[in-house]
Amino acid sequence: MTCTGWLAPVDMQPKGCLYYWREMDSDHESVFHALANPSRRHLLDRLRADNGQTLGELCDGLEMTRQAVTKHLALLERANLVVTIRRGREKLHYLNPAPIIDIHNRWISQYESHRVRALSDLKRALEEVHHE
Repeated sequence: MTCTGWLAPVDMQPKGCLYYWREMDSDHESVFHALANPSRRHLLDRLRADNGQTLGELCDGLEMTRQAVTKHLALLERANLVVTIRRGREKLHYLNPAPIIDIHNRWISQYESHRVRALSDLKRALEEVHHE
């Protein structure tokens, strides 16, 4: 079997270091697709705040069905943004920021950071004015 990607450590978790298989170019489209949905971004935010949650914990307080959350998590897993580990009968979900960092390193870091930050601040300010 010929390997075109490489294994990269993600994060130390209770059962050791997680790895994900990374294809340098082919996964960017699926990452952008996964991040395009606000519900999926919300799930990633919840994992960033409290990593290693079960499906039930992720569903708590959401206005989505369990099946909808499961579908979103499956897409996030295919995009390598979420990694799961079984602990007994529980399936724990962990945020994997590596694909986002790859995109940042390839695309965003090529721009001057202060200009990107200024655009981000402007966008945030305009959104706040729009919501008021």
